[in-house]
Formats: sequence, structure tokens, C-alpha cells
Amino acid sequence: MDTIARTAKQVGAAFRRFRRQKGLTQRSLGELMHARQATVSKLESGESGVQLGVLIDALTALDLELVVRPRSKASTDQIEELF
Repeated sequence: MDTIARTAKQVGAAFRRFRRQKGLTQRSLGELMHARQATVSKLESGESGVQLGVLIDALTALDLELVVRPRSKASTDQIEELF
């Protein structure tokens, strides 16, 4: 299933959901990413300043891929309801 995210908060929520579906803790995901648990926490909270490399490492560790496409017609509020 595709997940639509337009904000850092929504991206973080998506990572949290996929991590939990795989039965991983923030610490265990961090180990797979060769990162600290605090880094995973920052990513999942949508904190600014998370490096692109961290995002890519998380995608790899969760066996996900990033798809870039034109925006859908859904409003930000409609997308928020998905989370």
C-alpha cells in the first residue's frame, strides 16, 4: 500500500508505522541503520535537520523505497486523517 506524505511529520509517522509493522524498536532499527536510537526518534518525530542519508538508511533498513510523483488532489487535512 502506498503512503502519501507531504510534511516531515507525516514522513515520520509513516516510518513509525512501518517500523512497528516489522516488530522493530527504535533501537533495533537504529542498529540496522548503523545509527543511534535518538536519530530514529528524530526521524519519526519529523524533527528538522535530519539528513537525507538517514532517510535513505531508514528506507533500506525497512525494505522500503521512495517514489516521487506529482501531488494528488487530496488536501493536507485529508492526508492527515490517514495518520
